[in-house]
Amino acid sequence: MLRTVVDLAAADRFEELADRFTPELRAAASADLVRLAWAKEVGELRSVGEPVGLGSGTFSVRLNGNVDLFASFDEQGQVSGLRLAAAAQWTPPPYARPRLFTETEVLVGQRPGTLALPRKGNGVGVVLLSGGGPFDRDGTAGAMKPLKDLAWGLAARGVASVRFDKPVNAPTLTEEYVPHAVAGVELLREHVDRVFVVGHSAGGKVAPKVALAAPAVSGLVLMAADTQPMTDTAVRVGRRLGQDLTEVAARTAAVTADTPDGELLFGFPATYWLELKAYDQVAVAIEADRPMLVLQGGRDYQVTVEDDLPAWRRVPRAETRILPELDHMFFPDNGSHVDEQVIEDIAAWVSSPVGG
Repeated sequence: MLRTVVDLAAADRFEELADRFTPELRAAASADLVRLAWAKEVGELRSVGEPVGLGSGTFSVRLNGNVDLFASFDEQGQVSGLRLAAAAQWTPPPYARPRLFTETEVLVGQRPGTLALPRKGNGVGVVLLSGGGPFDRDGTAGAMKPLKDLAWGLAARGVASVRFDKPVNAPTLTEEYVPHAVAGVELLREHVDRVFVVGHSAGGKVAPKVALAAPAVSGLVLMAADTQPMTDTAVRVGRRLGQDLTEVAARTAAVTADTPDGELLFGFPATYWLELKAYDQVAVAIEADRPMLVLQGGRDYQVTVEDDLPAWRRVPRAETRILPELDHMFFPDNGSHVDEQVIEDIAAWVSSPVGG
């Protein structure tokens, strides 16, 4: 529902958006008023962060890295509240040491990105992949930037990295990630001896496909990578957030090439869902035959220890670790940065003989 609000506004379809307002909101905010606010605060939509549930049917999402959209929904899915506000700013995590590395703006294939190089590197680098949807290179969600946390934390420990802005509205999972990640591998190979792919959520799910496409990949780190059908996950998460997604999830699970995109979850097109139905990430991981470190937060209710982790344990070269106190973003309770233990685990693993 939140993605529909964003998509309609980005397409200048504010009359359609206003048709989804509750009568109370429609009386207070016309389509023209919302259009003016969007033009002033957002303008052209360049990136969309991960939605954050705030309880009681209210969600927020970071737009263009500097504006937060807050939207509330009633039990019928109508928009009951809508607000744009300047975003709170990210601050470096305490484990970051900016003096120990440099960051450079680069092109990763055709995508804008950032290359982080330690001043005293250990010959290892990682390509960082954010979660599904039009995330920016930092995985921005509100004031949180988990991929930037990872890049800065790893660089302080001698590990280089590259991260990039994924394309908006890619028609398939492959086109969303793989060619750009392969370009990132090639870029890092100019600076380090061994390259790993570190993927969060959907970025972890697609990481084995990247390894098949890029023989130079030494290994994979999967962070909260799902193995259950995304439609099942959406229903489970929706219930936790007080939203019933059963009907739209069922339509999405039965997707055909002729299914209108507007009837599917998250605004992803039919081509995207058809590829997901055919993609077996565990089988591809076995075929890719790379060492893997699979990290799972014990407090994650989106990708869970019970539902998703067992399938990764079937991969012969996979090592799995559960971090009991961390959530889907690998934050501790009430935290706003990736936990330092995650940084240390990844840095140690990719730098060890086991990691490649």
